[in-house]
Amino acid sequence: MKWTSLLLKMNYMIRVQLPSPLRTLARIDGEVEISVDGPATIASVIDAVEARYPMLTGTIREHHTGKRRAYVRYFACGRDLSHEQLSSLVPEEVAAGKEPLIVLGAISGG
Repeated sequence: MKWTSLLLKMNYMIRVQLPSPLRTLARIDGEVEISVDGPATIASVIDAVEARYPMLTGTIREHHTGKRRAYVRYFACGRDLSHEQLSSLVPEEVAAGKEPLIVLGAISGG
């Protein structure tokens, strides 16, 4: 079996930190652990969050386009992943469960 085939068949337990308003909406306290089958991409992690907590559908990404909402950002391992393609793999530390994927509400104004 090729290494790439093995990666596609892996199951990842991804830690996700959500902002307080989304935790309240989903009735969760603290960090969540999400199971992701196949490649651990930004999209697959958010898909898994929305599947487990359907009340969050449309709060992180737009309903129709699936694009990240304007005032939502993704961070991991000290990096802003917000402008990465949704098909981008999450950092290895996130896939290994060592670091969380952080979904953060951006603040704007002056």
